[in-house]
Amino acid sequence: MTNVNTLLRATALLALGAGLAACSTPALLSSDAKSGCATLVAGFDKGVIGLPTSGATIDSATLIAASPLAVAERGPTPASLVTPAVPEYCKVLGRILPVDPAAPAILFQVNLPTKWNGRSVQYGGGGFNGTLISGLALVPAARFDLPAPLAQGYATVGTDSGHQTKPGNPPQAFALNDEALVNFAHASYKKVRDVSVELMRRAYGAAPAKLYFVGSSEGGREGLTMAQRYPKDFDGIFSRVPVINWTALQFAGTRNGLASMGDAWIRPPLVKLVGDAVLAACDSADGAVDGLVSNPVGCRQRFDVTRLRCSGAPSDACLTDAQIKAVQALHSPYRFDFALANGVREYPGYGVSGEATPAMGPTGGWGAWWSGSAAPVIPPVQANGIAWFYGSGAIRYFYARDPAFDVRQTNPNDLRQRVEAVSALMDSTDPDLSAFRFRGGKLIILENMADYAQSPFAGIRYVDSVVERMGAGQVAEFLRLYTAPGVDHVGSGAPGNVDMLSALADWVERGKPPAGLQLVAQETKPPFAVTRSRPLCEWPRWPQYKGGDLNRAESFECAR
Repeated sequence: MTNVNTLLRATALLALGAGLAACSTPALLSSDAKSGCATLVAGFDKGVIGLPTSGATIDSATLIAASPLAVAERGPTPASLVTPAVPEYCKVLGRILPVDPAAPAILFQVNLPTKWNGRSVQYGGGGFNGTLISGLALVPAARFDLPAPLAQGYATVGTDSGHQTKPGNPPQAFALNDEALVNFAHASYKKVRDVSVELMRRAYGAAPAKLYFVGSSEGGREGLTMAQRYPKDFDGIFSRVPVINWTALQFAGTRNGLASMGDAWIRPPLVKLVGDAVLAACDSADGAVDGLVSNPVGCRQRFDVTRLRCSGAPSDACLTDAQIKAVQALHSPYRFDFALANGVREYPGYGVSGEATPAMGPTGGWGAWWSGSAAPVIPPVQANGIAWFYGSGAIRYFYARDPAFDVRQTNPNDLRQRVEAVSALMDSTDPDLSAFRFRGGKLIILENMADYAQSPFAGIRYVDSVVERMGAGQVAEFLRLYTAPGVDHVGSGAPGNVDMLSALADWVERGKPPAGLQLVAQETKPPFAVTRSRPLCEWPRWPQYKGGDLNRAESFECAR
């Protein structure tokens, strides 16, 4: 990281010097940073923004004092427990006004450190968004013991994607407004990017020398959307567990929920039963019995769920025929009779491993994302799996556009015109990244192989399509795909932390491709001791044990 930060400081001085020639007193370079910050409340002409809006306003611009690291006892994800230290910075809150008066505004937050490194990091959102992303957190998959981007000198940016979820309202309800849906699909991230660049010009007298986008899940989709739709806007993008085949995911999630209703529901003891059976079949296949399945692709051939079929009365020690069919549905592709955007016709089945992953809540793996703590019902309740809650809601509000639609009658053929329209908006599956490559952009994708919020094989298939379209030689110049065995959607279950921002900046600014990266598991209290590590292997390689301490990455090698 030292080499990267040295480079950032040096190039930032060059950028600032160029900017000072055009602006003698940038707001945050004046002798009084507090007063300078306050001057940033001036509004924006809509010509600053590259897509149609009614302009932008600044609600507040406040100088915030430095604050130390803080750690919480409980939270929804491991990373959410850590509130990173921040330096002195100017916190700018504002909104981009819609063209349609009935559409919500796009809220944004831009954090401008008084000691700037000449760079920016824009954060993606999560789920259906609707909550303002502050840009103050760790980046996806980041090590807990390293400073967040703002503390490294980056200006940071976040948005709510153009709608605000209200208590008691389904998070998908905003999609009934066309402009709000377009903003969520792609436009808000571009609009906020343009406003943030103008704020940096006002604050520092220069635009950022390099712009980065980082996101996980929905935010990962947003990152790939930027590379595909706005290839000139970001120099480096890190996309973790991206929900890129978005439309097919919603139908697959709904199918998987319907398949596990009633007597087919996989109760928590049965989740453990399946998880234990998967480990019994696959744990030792990498040469080490360590509670992790390092080669989940090979495990798909080894594990046979029908071996758990009940021979007598149903119990917590076996699966009924209905439950076996539910598991087989989860593992099976969801196929369409017509092509979605970019010719995609199916959503791949989910993988094997991590079914009983413990997470920050009662369970991870299936318990968090698929089976939940209660059988799926209509309408969904909080105890249901998240994929059912998300997918069934998307069917009602994005595709049927009818809050009362009976999702048990879901058939994409009946909704084909709307499915095709939403797919064209939401699906980040365009394999032609030639414009992003041509302008020198770099892209890193990380798939967690024990992910049941979305199938990691969707991202893997996407990269395959990019290689097929552009050729392996060109793709190797700008794209890397890594996989993390045993890691859940939010980073639970196995070593899943890595300093990807530094690796990305090294590649963008020094031409040094990522190499020798390691995943670590850490305690969630300072000093965030590393408890286990693994090599981070580039797909299709996986970490195979070669001898030594099971908790050290050096004891493994990336094998095919």
